[in-house]
Formats: sequence, structure tokens, C-alpha cells
Amino acid sequence: MNVRRSAAVLAAVAVIGAATPAAAAPSPSPSQAFPSALYGGTDPKYDGVWRQSLALLAQDTVGVKPAAKSVQWLARQQCADGSFASYRPDPATACDAKTMRDTNATSAAVQALTALGGHDDVTGKAVDWLKSVQNKDGGWGYSPGGASDTNSTSIVTGALAVAGEKPGQVEKNGKSPYDALLKLALPCGGDAGGAFAFQPDKKGKLAANADATAAGVLGALGKGMVVKPGETAGGKSGEKSGASCAKAGTPEQAAANGAAYLTTALAKDDGHLMSALAGAEPQPDYGNTADAVVALAALGETAQAEKSVRWLEKNSASWAARSGPAAYAQLILAAHATGTNPRDFGGADLVKQLGATGPAPQTAEKTKASDEKEESGSDFFGVWWYVGVCLVAGIGIGFLFTGRKKQQQL
Repeated sequence: MNVRRSAAVLAAVAVIGAATPAAAAPSPSPSQAFPSALYGGTDPKYDGVWRQSLALLAQDTVGVKPAAKSVQWLARQQCADGSFASYRPDPATACDAKTMRDTNATSAAVQALTALGGHDDVTGKAVDWLKSVQNKDGGWGYSPGGASDTNSTSIVTGALAVAGEKPGQVEKNGKSPYDALLKLALPCGGDAGGAFAFQPDKKGKLAANADATAAGVLGALGKGMVVKPGETAGGKSGEKSGASCAKAGTPEQAAANGAAYLTTALAKDDGHLMSALAGAEPQPDYGNTADAVVALAALGETAQAEKSVRWLEKNSASWAARSGPAAYAQLILAAHATGTNPRDFGGADLVKQLGATGPAPQTAEKTKASDEKEESGSDFFGVWWYVGVCLVAGIGIGFLFTGRKKQQQL
């Protein structure tokens, strides 16, 4: 769910078969007209539905009712077959064979619209489409027919669970999403033991990937992107630490192994993960760290999750400002999972900052309308108060002149 991979993953998968971080999207020129209902001001070509879904989901999670037009925009992005593309500039134009369907965008939209409620027809069609493009190994790729990867399989699994499906019973060729995830989990042994790989390489080997591991933990637990504080896999919260890797015979054990890997990786760098891009200097990976916090919280590894969210409080502000709505949403979800106040996140109000990247939420719209009505009412009564004062003053002056006239007559 790393916000960086969502902006360029479509092109990356087509070229090298794996997600790579995107360069900063260019600012829109005056000639570009992005939808007013859309969150964020950068080109939505590769991440419009993704960032919109995360923004709406995060707002709903903290009790904010998103703008109606923003929700409507997301729902209208759906193709007739139930799928979502990364972005459709003109929803009135029907999807065709050239439309690049996106399992990640579809799954994110399902999770957001299910949480908001009232869109059963949209989410139902989307779930049916996701089932129809399941691979024979039980997993999903970024695009229909693409090789299964941990990130895509996990977010689809979360969408199925949120929509009321039982992921373990969603099978293709006798294989469920959990079967696919187990095959993408590295065996115990060595520094990478217990991690998830994004995909096998050309030789079939698995390489540990922290981004995929954070996603894989949630997927193996059958959880969506929203994790409530204290809502762990076993139904109990705690402060587990020092978990070790064991043979992953079940999805739950694979999730525990992945969490152990993340805990070790986070502890190495003062509570955060580092990016490992070929040819680039390693640097803090804020989005992946936020995802890891949610994954650990889901499994009850609250000790490390809380340490990492404290690091994010101190260090993620400039990253979020550069990255936009999806980044703010990731931080809000991480804060929510650990019981941290997103409205006072290292002194910043993440909810307000997210809201500023798009249309004002309905609660703000109502408040504004109420204020305008109150102001209008105040003006109305103010005018009549002034008129009343003038009348009283006029009467007083009248009595004064009348009194003077009588004195003159006497």
C-alpha cells in the first residue's frame, strides 16, 4: 500500500514486473483540468482512484463525512464490468479493451465505498469482477492476467473480507488467496526469514521485500487497510515482542513470521524502514513504515508499532506535504491503528491537512452553511435593532421638540 508505488506501478509492472517508486508527479499546467471532486493537485493518471479511495477511507475512519461529490466521483469511475482503472478522465465514455483495469484500485475503491455505505451495487460488481480475474494459484496481479504478487493479492483479500466475503473460500483451481501468499513467504533462516517477496524472480527465487511484507501480514490475516486499536488477529491486544520465525503451515503463522521480520527491520533503524532502490542512496521509507505500523498493530505487536508511529510523528511532515492525500491517509490509518490522535500528530492535524487537499467534507459544508445562515440572521436582526433605536431616538427627539414648543407658548 506504499503511496510511492501507486503513482507509477502500472508502468513499472509492464516494464520489470515489480513495483518501483515514482518520481514526483508534475504540477498541473493551467491547461489541465483535473476534476474538482478529486483529492490532490497532481496528475491522477496512475493513482487517481487509489488516492481518492485512501482519502475517503481515512476521513471515514476518523468520523469525517467526505464531500458527496468526491464519493460520487469515485463510484462513477467504475467500468460496466465492475472493475476500476487507475483513472478515467471521462467516466461517460465506456471502458473498452484499451482500458487498463487495476486490481489495486478496484480493491481500494471497494474498501472505501463499503466503509462509507450505500454503494452495495458498486462494491458487489467490483467483488464479482475481482473473483473473475483470480489467478489459478489463488492470487492476483496488478493487472488481470498478470503474475500474482503479494501486494495485489493482499489488498484484494482485504477488499473481499471487508465486503463480507470469506477469502479462504474464494478459490480458483482449488487455490485460495492464502495459498498464493504462503508461496510468496520466505522460509525461516537468515536475516530475511519470514518476510514476503513481491514476486519470484525469473529463476523462481524469493527476495525479501519490506513493502510486500507489510501488505502480506494484513493479507494473511484477512484484514483490510483499517485496523482498529486493540483489534488483533487473536481478538486480544498486547505488547508482544521478540517473536521468532516458525514454519508457516498456516496464513496466521506466515503473518506472525512477517511481523517478526518487520519488527527486526524497524529496530535496526531507530523505528523506521529504509528504501532500497537500485542505484540510489538508501533513505527513510515513510509510507512503508506507516504500513508496517498498521500490520504490526493488526497482529498485536503494539510495542514496536508505537515506537514507529512516534518516529513518524517526528519525521514524516515534509514527506506527507510533498506526497499528498494518500500519504496523509496512510499516516491517519497508522495513527488510528495505534490509538494515536491524528488531529495532534506531532503537533500537526492530519485530518485537517488531508481535508485541505480536496473538497471540504460534508460536516464542514454544513458548518459553513450554518455560519452563513447565522450571519445572515445576525444581519437581519442587526438592521431592525438599528431601525428600532432610530425610532426610539426619533420619538425622544419629537417629545423634546414638543416640550420646547410648549415652554415657548407659556
